[in-house]
Amino acid sequence: MLRAGNGIFRGNFVLVFLASLMMFTAFYILLPTLPVFLNRKLNIAEGETGLILAVYTLAALLIRPFSGYMIDRYGRKLFFIPSLLLFALMFAAYPFTGAFMLMLMVRFTHGLIWGVATTTGSTLIVDIVPPERRGEGIGLYGLAMTIPMALGPFAGLHLTQNNNYTLMFICAGALAFAGFLLTLPIRYPVVPHAVKPAFSWSNLLESTALPVTFNLLLINISYGGLVSFISLYSLKTGIGYTGIFFIVFAGGITIARIYMGKIFDRHGPQALSIAGILLLATGHMLLGLMVNARGFLIAAFILGLGTGIVFPVFQAMVNNLAPAGRRGAANSTLFSGLDLGIGLGMLLTGYLAHSIGLPTTYLMFSGLNLFALFYFLFISLTHYHRHLGAGNSE
Repeated sequence: MLRAGNGIFRGNFVLVFLASLMMFTAFYILLPTLPVFLNRKLNIAEGETGLILAVYTLAALLIRPFSGYMIDRYGRKLFFIPSLLLFALMFAAYPFTGAFMLMLMVRFTHGLIWGVATTTGSTLIVDIVPPERRGEGIGLYGLAMTIPMALGPFAGLHLTQNNNYTLMFICAGALAFAGFLLTLPIRYPVVPHAVKPAFSWSNLLESTALPVTFNLLLINISYGGLVSFISLYSLKTGIGYTGIFFIVFAGGITIARIYMGKIFDRHGPQALSIAGILLLATGHMLLGLMVNARGFLIAAFILGLGTGIVFPVFQAMVNNLAPAGRRGAANSTLFSGLDLGIGLGMLLTGYLAHSIGLPTTYLMFSGLNLFALFYFLFISLTHYHRHLGAGNSE
């Protein structure tokens, strides 16, 4: 049994948590500010701006299967430390990219590094946490992604209030570099029974993770439509409160992640997943039916709770199914489904918003989440119980 470090709340766990927290905060600093920088400072058209934003996710999606295979073959340390260093250094390139193609190249490269860093960090935390506390560990580690959802955009908007985008890039890079420094004292566990297979396309994905990954893909179609178009929804409906929406949304995720891990470790994924997916369906339904400030913020909290439950539960499921030497592939498979779902959600929501309007689109996504619930009950959950323990060695 793998028991690296000194427990969930000390030692290696804290170092990986804080390093990831700083990396994600740096990422979220750019989320609301980069489109404005591209449009106002570089005079890049909105269509080209959308491509620059999308290529980051595309790069992460392309690299994840390869990064999962490589960290399984050569270890986590060889990729976690350099990826965070390169992630931090890339921020220095942004102020010097004055043309569309240069910025496209920078974003694509940054997305590749992001895909490696996030896959490796998520796999490393599973190595560190004792198996019987895996749900708790994954849930708490997820706060390193959730807290920056509130802090990062606020910091980015504050840093650029005087149009000083260079200062923003410097601060984001410095924060990411501090995260890199925290990776150096980590004691990287040696994964037992790790296999070193020759490269093949079949090794890039973990077969035991595929049903749950497709389930997450379905759910994240609605998530992609939510995070990318909720500001436009707020603007077109005249509700406002977009910044408060994300704070309430992040609050819901935080509350869910604090408690869901222990429930998973004691009772498994069934009740949690049903509750989480139903919360997502309910939240999207409220956005479609209750088009006012009260419904907007209630939906934000409910959607946050559902999001905070579903992803860590699914991540714990795929890591419980995968052999220890294939956890990198399992996590990269799951994150690929996450990225693809978000990308499809952005594209689908853009089309539907133009044809039927955003409230009706969110109502449709409520139905999509109900379909994802049936898929979970009859496919994902059955697969999980059938394969649990069949090949998962610690």
